[in-house]
Amino acid sequence: MTQEITITRLGYQGDGIAPGPLYVPRALPGEVVSGTLEGDTLAEMRVVTPSPHRVAPPCRHYRACGGCQLQHASDGFVAGWKQEVVRAALSAQGVEAPLRPIHTSPPQSRRRATIAVRRTKKGTLAGFHGRASDVITEIPGCQLLDPALLAAIPVAQALALLGGSRKGVLAVTLTLSEAGLDVLVSGGKPLDGPFEATLAQAAEQYGLARLAWEGEVIASRHAPVQRFGKAAVVPPPGAFLQATKDGEAALLSAVREIVGDAKRVADLFAGCGTFSLPLAETAEVHAVEGEATMTAALDQGWRRAQGLKRLTTEARDLFRRPLLPDELKRFDAVVLDPPRAGAEAQVTELARAKPPVIAYVSCNPVTFARDARILIQAGYRLNWVQVVDQFRWSAHVELAASLSLTHMGG
Repeated sequence: MTQEITITRLGYQGDGIAPGPLYVPRALPGEVVSGTLEGDTLAEMRVVTPSPHRVAPPCRHYRACGGCQLQHASDGFVAGWKQEVVRAALSAQGVEAPLRPIHTSPPQSRRRATIAVRRTKKGTLAGFHGRASDVITEIPGCQLLDPALLAAIPVAQALALLGGSRKGVLAVTLTLSEAGLDVLVSGGKPLDGPFEATLAQAAEQYGLARLAWEGEVIASRHAPVQRFGKAAVVPPPGAFLQATKDGEAALLSAVREIVGDAKRVADLFAGCGTFSLPLAETAEVHAVEGEATMTAALDQGWRRAQGLKRLTTEARDLFRRPLLPDELKRFDAVVLDPPRAGAEAQVTELARAKPPVIAYVSCNPVTFARDARILIQAGYRLNWVQVVDQFRWSAHVELAASLSLTHMGG
C-alpha cells in the first residue's frame, strides 16, 4: 500500500529520515514523498512536494548507480549538511569549535576507483554497484572520476576476460600515477606460471605502469610514483591514498598551518608520507605507520629526495602499541591521521604527554569528536576545524583540526 510521509532530517548515510524512524534514500528534509513501505525503508519513492534544495543530478547514471548518494541536492545544501554533521558530532561530546568554510573537491577529480567487473555471455559488464545491490551499472558518463581514470575501464574489462569468472565479480582498483595506470585486481582466478605470463603480456599491451594480482606484483614497467612534496614515492599496491589531489592539498595546507614552525614533528598513522614528506622540508619528522611496506616506501622516497631534513620511520601498531609519553616528549608537534576507528589509545597517551600542538586529520567526525574530548579534558583547546569534502556527492566527511594547549592560545 502506498504511503505518504514527510522527511524531517538527513541521516549520516545521506538518507532522508521520517518519524518512526523510516528511511528514504535520496529524499531531502521538508519533502513530502510517497512510496511502498518495506520494513523501515520507503521503496519506489516519488516526490510529492520537493525541497527547494532539490536539483537535477549532474550525472545521467545517478538513478541506477550507487557510487554517489547526494547528487539530487544542491552543492550549497550538501556543504551545509556536512558542516552540520561535524558540528553535531562535536556537540554530542559537549565540544564546540569554530568551523571554517568547507573545501570541496571539483567534479571529475577522483584519482582512484575500484571497478566491479563481471563476465557475461557477450563479454563483460563493468562499473559501480547499484545502491544496496549486486547489480553493476555501467558509468561511461561518470562525473566523479578523473577522465583518465574513466578511460581506463576497458583495461578492467580486458583483465576480467583473462582472469575473471561468470560466477563472481572482479574488483579492479585503478589508480592514476605519474608513470601511468597502477592496477590492483582481486577476486580473480589463482595465479600460476602461464597465467602470470599472460598477465604480464596484458600489462605490456595496455601500457600499465604496474599490475598486481591479489596483492602480488605481476609486472612493474614503470614505477607508479605518487608525489608528496619534493619526494617521489612508490606506494605498495592498494596502499592508502587521498581520494583527490585537491583534497590532499587542502588537508596538507591545514596541517602545515597547525604545525607552524615546529622543529620536531611526529606523524602518526603516516601512511606513505602524505604529510611526513612535505613537513620534512622544514622540520625533522618521525613517521609511524602500522604497515611495514608503507614505511619502507616512505623511507625510500625520503632517501631519494633532495633538500629534506632528517626523517625516521617506524612500523608499529598504534592501536596496540601507542607511543608513550617518554617517547613523545621530544616532539614540538604531532600529526594524527587515523582510520575511521579513530585513535583513542594513542590520544590517551598524547593527553598524558601534552605535546604543544596536535594536527588531527579525520575521516570520521564521530570518532574525532570522542578523541577531541579526551584532549580537551587534558587541557587542550580545539582552535578550529576545517571540513574537506573530497568524496563529492557522498555522505563521507573529512576534516583537519587544530589543537593546542590552552596556555598557548589559538
